[in-house]
Amino acid sequence: MALNGAARKLSVAPQPHEDELTSEIHRQFRLAHEGHQPHSALDATRASTGVVWCSERAYEAGFADEPHAWANLGQGAPEAGDGVPGSFDRPKTIPISEDAREYAPTAGIKPLREAVAKLYNEHHRQGKDSKYTFENVCIVPGGRAGLIRIAAILGPGFLTYMTPEYTAYNEMLSAFKTFSPIPVPLSEVDNYHIHFDKIEAEIQRGVSTILTSNPRNPTGEVVRNPELARIQDLCRGQLTFICDEFYAGYNYTDGCVGNCISAAENINDVNDDDVLIIDGLTKRFRLPGWRICWVLGPKEFIKALGSCGSYLDGGAAHPFQEAAIPMLEPTLVRKEMQALQTHFIKKRDYVVGRLRKMGFDIKEAPQATFYIWLSLKNLPEEINDGLNFFEKCLHEKVIVVPGTFFDINPSHRRSLFDSPCNRYVRLSYGPRMDVLEKGLDGIERVLKKYGALKG
Repeated sequence: MALNGAARKLSVAPQPHEDELTSEIHRQFRLAHEGHQPHSALDATRASTGVVWCSERAYEAGFADEPHAWANLGQGAPEAGDGVPGSFDRPKTIPISEDAREYAPTAGIKPLREAVAKLYNEHHRQGKDSKYTFENVCIVPGGRAGLIRIAAILGPGFLTYMTPEYTAYNEMLSAFKTFSPIPVPLSEVDNYHIHFDKIEAEIQRGVSTILTSNPRNPTGEVVRNPELARIQDLCRGQLTFICDEFYAGYNYTDGCVGNCISAAENINDVNDDDVLIIDGLTKRFRLPGWRICWVLGPKEFIKALGSCGSYLDGGAAHPFQEAAIPMLEPTLVRKEMQALQTHFIKKRDYVVGRLRKMGFDIKEAPQATFYIWLSLKNLPEEINDGLNFFEKCLHEKVIVVPGTFFDINPSHRRSLFDSPCNRYVRLSYGPRMDVLEKGLDGIERVLKKYGALKG
């Protein structure tokens, strides 16, 4: 199979390239994402997206029948068990008050909103006159729900996002037509870092909104102060800055002392600065099944977010909101973040060390998150693109995510082989150590089968 991407010009038409036609896994991908119309009202391209598509292929290969025999290094979830030393005990049962039998307000219950505001004031607003109150917090049923609510209230204009980026942005950016998404590719040369001049160029372009994850999914890169403060100073009064901070607790840049990265530190006035922050219990509290998350921002934004929740998602489950309140005590959270960082950096170092020993070129260990953006460029032709590597890993009961999914491309204009993310996969070290060992053993077998295993 000839992969002549470097010698070709980028695709300008949605027709698949000849390289795709000779690859079974690429044809499967195209069929799922181009869709067909067996049902008159169904847009089939909405039915199989991102990590879900990878999970569906894994189910077809037997993952659903014996999940414990597999290593799922694809799904973006941290280990949710009780095996993190120093972490507080998660509830085994949840008391349900009489109030919790009722609908919760679509902006969330006031005590939880107050707890979130207090946490950010204690950790990120010390010594500042402007503080968050419950009116600056909207509780949402998951990160995607928060993003969709935000997208629903954005007015007409241009929205900039940086690639590679979180896969769910693709659907969010294509579902709403009031704004026009503009991709800005980041450079592999400097590890996909978001630089001040990139933001400055977007402001000169006239965009009204910038959306970014920070820390970054999938690359593990992070923008810290003072650079983050400079970017926010530049954006102030010019545009709305949406910061997805779900990996804020997975910060390995300052000795794992429990500090989190947040744009909240650099806001002058919580009601004047157009900064929206998204986070929740999902990642840094290791409770993805609870679907308790939040958006912080100016009161006017929060009021609108609460209102649109009534017709988008109905709000987060009342009992889980009540149960989340004691977890957000600021001193407890600091200790929890220290335990989290200490545990996950050990897993990061183990995974990076084994991958390097196999022969993968990893120049720098990720500074944050629990992901490795793994280059396949030096592998044999049969396994040096993300979709084919993913397929071969399935044969060894290992799940990874092809890099193509992080090339957020709502209009689907590029050939898969022309994507700058084509020669990558995202590998998660979120699972338990025994799962990581099993997954890396499987990757070793793939490399050995194709004569690519070093060491």
